[in-house]
Order: sequence, then structure tokens, then C-alpha cells
Amino acid sequence: MRRPEAMVPVRMRRVAIVAPRDALRDTLVRVAEAGCVEIDYTEGGGPGVPGQGSASHRLRRSRAEPERAVLSARAPDLDALERAGRTDLLAGEAQLEERRESAVRRGTVAAVAGWCPAADIPAMAERLTTAGGALVPLRAPRGAEPPTLLREAGVVRRSFVPLVRTYGTVPYPDLDPTMPAGIAYVVMFGVMFGDAGHGALLLLAGLALRLGLPHRAESLRPLWPFIAGAGLTSSLAGAAYGEFFGPTGVLPVLWLNPLRDPLRLLTAAIGFGAVLLALAYVAGIVNRWREGGPVNALFALTGIAGAMLYLGLVVMGGGVWLGRTAVVAGAVIASAGLLMAGSGLSAVTGGGVEGAVQVGIRLFDGVLRIGSNVISFARLAAFGLTHAALGAIVWHGTTALAERGGAALLAAATLFVAGNALAFALEALVAGVQALRLEFYELFSRVFETQGRPFRPWRLPVLNGEGHAATAPRGGATYEEAM
Repeated sequence: MRRPEAMVPVRMRRVAIVAPRDALRDTLVRVAEAGCVEIDYTEGGGPGVPGQGSASHRLRRSRAEPERAVLSARAPDLDALERAGRTDLLAGEAQLEERRESAVRRGTVAAVAGWCPAADIPAMAERLTTAGGALVPLRAPRGAEPPTLLREAGVVRRSFVPLVRTYGTVPYPDLDPTMPAGIAYVVMFGVMFGDAGHGALLLLAGLALRLGLPHRAESLRPLWPFIAGAGLTSSLAGAAYGEFFGPTGVLPVLWLNPLRDPLRLLTAAIGFGAVLLALAYVAGIVNRWREGGPVNALFALTGIAGAMLYLGLVVMGGGVWLGRTAVVAGAVIASAGLLMAGSGLSAVTGGGVEGAVQVGIRLFDGVLRIGSNVISFARLAAFGLTHAALGAIVWHGTTALAERGGAALLAAATLFVAGNALAFALEALVAGVQALRLEFYELFSRVFETQGRPFRPWRLPVLNGEGHAATAPRGGATYEEAM
């Protein structure tokens, strides 16, 4: 995969599925079996709404909720399915009816429209040909935004995708932030969870999931690179802090001791956050350009105007060390950014007194957010300090008991194990939540302005004449996970 392609969602094409009326069902069965086309349809049917003898009506009449929906390769006897209680096949036929009845008919030909990944069109077209149908690429309607499907090639990228999906659906024109967002998350987690011993346990947990252990956690196995990556960054941060199950002295301090040099850690955390915010603005500029062209990118608060405001405020803040000239230069840059952003907002609000008030509030909020967002990264240092403090409390208590000797040694060992277990569980939860908060509110709020629409291909297992599911194409699993 070429690098530019890896940075954007999967390219979609508007398509039409065309077939003779008497071959439409067989064609749609092939579509459902392949599972790589999202078909436009009206919930409950289109112009020709299924009547009382339909599968939809029979399914409602049965008052039973099928565990799953399946399709029969050949048109089934609906009366026989109802008598046999085959609600799974009735549910599949009901879905097929909804899509079939939404078809546009001209003479002896029927067609339904939808979206399909561009790379899958040749194989899908060949597949439909064997059923008497055809897949025809179309020009996308003006103003219609294709659905979004993020790439899941590679185990690391696949483990990071849920992080982005939890926030929302990436708009189709935007960059795919999966990899940088995942890397930023595990680094922020590691800074707050900085202990080489605790990180090693987390790394081992990720590797255990990779091996399928424990079996009860099989559903978490795809996330093993995410967990292992968080463990690795935590171990590296712990080595930098000299923390190994607390300040045990096993590791030397390679960078700083959080409890002895908190101001330096705080400064580093805010500086790291400032860099991440700058990168978020770069991604925001690219996205605004892709969404609405150069004018949108120039005047948006999450585009060039906002980036200039941010840069100006940062330079003004740096004027404490750089001198008065930096303060003046930063003020000029920030003012230019404010004027550009104000012009863009005025065009949206339509002017007038009410519009001017809205613009003023938005600009004030923009300045306030920049300051609060930069300071918000201080929590990286704050929770790193908390982790170090908990480790120190456990370790000092352990050594105090161990010095008494005798039975106190058993109490010391118990305190060390239990204290570290509690610190591990508590800090893992806190660091995980705080890293997620920084990712969503400070970074993604600049990268994205709108939400996209997820790609939801129609996919159903197909039963052959003997009642066994037909084998689905190899590529189908990816689309099933995206539903």
C-alpha cells in the first residue's frame, strides 16, 4: 500500500446493481454473500412495500426474534419457513425484500444503487455476472458524501481503529488519524503510568493475549498490540524515572525523579502537549482544505487562522524567556489569526449585531480553549507524579516493615504485592481515561469538525440447498467488523 493511500479512508465508488427482474433476487443474494456493497434502501421497503404475504409480515406475525438472519440460495417457500419456525431465513428474506422493493424498475430491468470500495469493483462485477446481473460504476451525486471505511491492514493499525471509532466516524474527505492517534495515546499513557515493573506486566499481558491466553479474553485478542504498546512506553518512562515497582533502586534514574524534580516534569509535559497540538492543527488544516478547499482551510478556527492564533499565543508565552521582541511578534501573529478567523465566522453568521456577538463569543472561546488545552497536558505530569507517589508509599511501608524482621517480613511482602496490585489497577484506569480525554478533547476537536457516515455493507450468510452456509469470500471479514 502506498503511503498516501494509507493516510486516507478506503476509496469508495458509487455503483448500480442492475439485473433482469427475474434475476434480481439471485443477484442480490450474491451481493449479500460477498458483503462489500452498501445498498441504498428504505427501511420497511420502497415504493412497492411488501404486503401481508411477505417475509417481513410473516416475521412480525411470528413475534419471535431471530438470533441471526440468513439467506437461502434459492427462493424459499415462505409458508414452509413459517410453519417450520425458521425465523432466521424469514429475517434474511425480509432484508432482501426491503432492498428489492427499493429498486428502480424500467421495463424488464431493475436496479439498486449503493457504495462499494473501488478496489472490490472488478471482483464484484465478475461475481454478479454469473447470476445474470451487472455492477455499473456511477458518478456520485452532487453533495453526496461517501461512507467511510478505515483501513485495517496490519495488526497494529487494526488494534488502534477502535480508538478512533469511539470518538466518531471519520468524514470521508478527511485524513485517517488511526496510526498517529494510537501512537500518541500509548505515549501519553506511558508518561502517566511510568513504572518499568508495571509496564512490564502490561507488556506481558499484551503478549499473553497474542498467544490466546486466557481463553476467556479471546475477544480482546485483536487489541494485543495496543496493550503491549502501552506497556512498552510505560516501561521506557519508568526507566527514565528510575521506577521499578516504586523507587526500589533496581534501576538508576536516567532522566529525572518525578518526586524530586516535579517542575521539570511539568514543563516537559506541557511542551510535549504543545507539540501534539501543533500537529493537530496541521492535520486540521489539511482536513479543512480537503473538505472545502483553500478558503475553508484559510479562515477556519481549526485551519490556518486558528493555527496562527495558536502560534502567536505560544510565541507570546515564550516571550518570558525570549524577551519583548517575541511578545510583540507573537501578538502580531495572534492578531492576524484572530482577524482571519473573525472574517470566516462573519461570513457564516451573516453579519449584523447578532452575528458580531456570535463572532466575538466564538473568538473568545477559541483563545480560551487554546490556553486551557495547553495547560491541560499538565495532567501528564500530575498523574505521573501520583503514580510515583503511590509507588513510594508502598515501598517505604514495605522497607519499614522488613526492618523489623521475623513475622514482619511476611507482612512486608504482602504489603508490597497488594500495594503494587492496587496501584497498578488504579493508575492503569486513571491513565487510560486521562489519555483518552486528552486525545478526544484537545486533539481530535481540532482534527475533525464534522462526523462522517460509517460504511455498512449488506452481508448475510447464504445457505445452500442442504442447509449449510456457503463459504464467504476471504475479504469479507473486514467488512463484517466494520458493521
